[in-house]
Formats: sequence, C-alpha cells, structure tokens
Amino acid sequence: MDFSKKWFRFRIFILTLPYLTVMMNFMVLRFFLGKWLELSITAFSKQPDLLEKIMTLDPEQLRHAMRAWTTGVAVITAQHDGQRYGMTVNSFTSISLEPPLVSVALKQLTHTHELVENSNEFSVTILASHQKNLSDRFAGKIPNIQDRFEGVPTETLSIPAPLIKDGMAFFNCRVLKAIPVGENTLFIAEVIAARGEGEGDPLVYHNRVYWKLNVAAV
Repeated sequence: MDFSKKWFRFRIFILTLPYLTVMMNFMVLRFFLGKWLELSITAFSKQPDLLEKIMTLDPEQLRHAMRAWTTGVAVITAQHDGQRYGMTVNSFTSISLEPPLVSVALKQLTHTHELVENSNEFSVTILASHQKNLSDRFAGKIPNIQDRFEGVPTETLSIPAPLIKDGMAFFNCRVLKAIPVGENTLFIAEVIAARGEGEGDPLVYHNRVYWKLNVAAV
C-alpha cells in the first residue's frame, strides 16, 4: 500500500515537472532580459565620449533620414486615479513572443507618460486606415480639444485603460521596466491580454504622410 502511494506521487511529480520547468524558464528569462536592458543602457550612458559623438549629429538630419522608415500607427492610452489620456506613437514594437514582451518609447513630461508611470500599465490600439483623424487627434494636431476621448467610442479588455473601437488589434500591457533614454522613457512591458488577427487595412505612416496599403505582397 505504501509502495502504491509513493508510486502515485512519483508519477504526479513526473507529469508536472515539464510545466514547472516552463514556468521557471519564463521567470529566469524575464529577469535576465530586464537586467540586460538595464545594464546595457546604464553602460552606454557612462560613456561620455560616445554620447558626445552621437550628440554631434544634427537632430534635423536624423529626422529627415527617419522619414524613410515606414511604420504602423498606434495609440497608447493609460488611466490612473480617475484620469485617462492617450497619445499617438509609432515607436511600439514587439520584443519577444515567449515571454510576451513589447516596448514603447514615450516622451517625458507628457500626461500619457505620467499616467503610464503611475499606473504601471497601458493599452495599445493599432489603428486602421480609416482612423487617420483619430491619429491626428491623439497626436495633438487638432486644436481646441480638451478631452481627446470625447465622442470617441472605446472599450476595455482586462485593465481600465481604454481601447479605441474599430482598431485592427488591441493590447493590454503591464510595465516591467522603465528606462530613461534621452528625452524619452523606454517602457518594457508584458502583454497580459491581446485581440486581433491582422485582418483589414492598417494606417501606415511614411515621410510625414499617411498611406493605405493596396497590395498584399511584393
């Protein structure tokens, strides 16, 4: 009888071992990824000669060159202590699928940055091609708007930060690391909820102009 119980416990242990291994690998990878990013940027900031060389580049020259980089358009939103705000970005990107990590760079001293920093979470809406006006709205290009969400249909997933309806894809993210970089903060975040299949026409930004894709592949 004792042998049967021990054998049963041993089988349970063997069956659960792969799941424990996966969880441990996830935790270790997330820890070392955060440490690597933190140490890399810290080491970079401690090299004044390298920073001085980079700062010799004319910002306008960089701005002109970056116009060749084509991106999608997203709206980052956050909510904290009864306040909500959002801003248009093209710095949102995926870092890892396993674990599910993304990053976004937000300009410091903005209200969205403040709310993300205080709430430690944010939502992302990938805009569709018909949502150009919403991109301009959350980029602050439309004057005399006090509340950027006024009249804008929204919804939520698992956190209070609103998502804009009719977008192409939606993400809820929890901040793991906030790293000051230049005039921005690079937020490394874990995706805790996502919805969307990539179907439809995305809003595309290239050379300071919005575009719509009209071909499937080249």
